[in-house]
Amino acid sequence: MIHNSYFITHSYFNVITIIPAIDIIDGQCVRLTKGDYAQKKVYSKNPLEVAKLFEDKGYTRLHVVDLDGAKAQHIVNYRALEQIATRTQLVVDFGGGLKASDDLRIAFECGAAMATGGSIAVKNPDEFTRWIDRYGGDKIILGADVADEKIAVSGWQESTQVDLLPFIAGYVDKGITQVICTDIGKDGMLQGANVALYRKILERFPSLYLIASGGVSHSGDVEDLQQAGLPAVIVGKAFYEGKISL
Repeated sequence: MIHNSYFITHSYFNVITIIPAIDIIDGQCVRLTKGDYAQKKVYSKNPLEVAKLFEDKGYTRLHVVDLDGAKAQHIVNYRALEQIATRTQLVVDFGGGLKASDDLRIAFECGAAMATGGSIAVKNPDEFTRWIDRYGGDKIILGADVADEKIAVSGWQESTQVDLLPFIAGYVDKGITQVICTDIGKDGMLQGANVALYRKILERFPSLYLIASGGVSHSGDVEDLQQAGLPAVIVGKAFYEGKISL
């Protein structure tokens, strides 16, 4: 396990929160490469067992993505979410397929503490704004998945011409306080995080709770993100491939 004391010793900044990730397809724990569904690798047939392993190792928060839901445009793997939320003490943030209020209601009823909206924030901004107004910035997270600083949607299957920084700015003005930013080009590649991108975001929005995602390959990458001022980072494939030890 990566101990927080390591990062306290080696950084001038606050301790970074490490958030393990579980991506779900067909009820199984998987990882993709650059968001490509054709490059799927199954790591476990039981996401609950994986979640319990993270909990046993001392992690307190979990990032769960319904990849089937992202593709289908509605929540799919809510039963897996419910199992994790009811049978662990992990604080779960959930995303993927949250395109309507009913999807969001199901996610919260199944135990999600927070919900991440990405595609809906682009395609239906009025609805997403209503979610922020109703639930607040402590429960609604903005998902900003980017390729060359342009937002991608629908499980990264669609690119847009929406620029990253104005996209974030519009929702900060509406009450968003947390953003998960995934560099699609880095995701699953184990080649390091896009630290320069995250520095740029924090320079523009210094009070933002910015969660980095994509590319982390070893503990040094986490330290680099901490030194850049990131409060949190999502780690997925590096755990599953043994690049970072639990």
